[in-house]
Amino acid sequence: MSQPQEKLEGTPLIKPSSTDHPLYEQVVEACRSVYDPEIPVNIYDLGLVYTIEIDDENAVFITMTLTAPGCPVAGDMPGWLQEAVAPVPGVRQVDVDITWDPPWGMDMMSDEARLELGFM
Repeated sequence: MSQPQEKLEGTPLIKPSSTDHPLYEQVVEACRSVYDPEIPVNIYDLGLVYTIEIDDENAVFITMTLTAPGCPVAGDMPGWLQEAVAPVPGVRQVDVDITWDPPWGMDMMSDEARLELGFM
């Protein structure tokens, strides 16, 4: 039986995004065009997009989660996100991975999402 890997002290649970890349804001806006069909808030403001990495060749790697493992659109959502980001001018390719670690929580929503859903 293998031991779970210990997290290094101070290591973030969510890998940082490429916020300084020139395409970052455009990719975020593309992510905001994708909605969870059961919740009237886009997946970015819901906090489902954990990391947006953009390399030097403009390949975009997105790590996302879902509100629950049994989400009925679990198989579709990564494709929707890929289709939304791929047309952004300058983006060479888009890969989307789903992770369950850390699990999504309502505390990951933006203030706008909380307001929209009546939590503020």
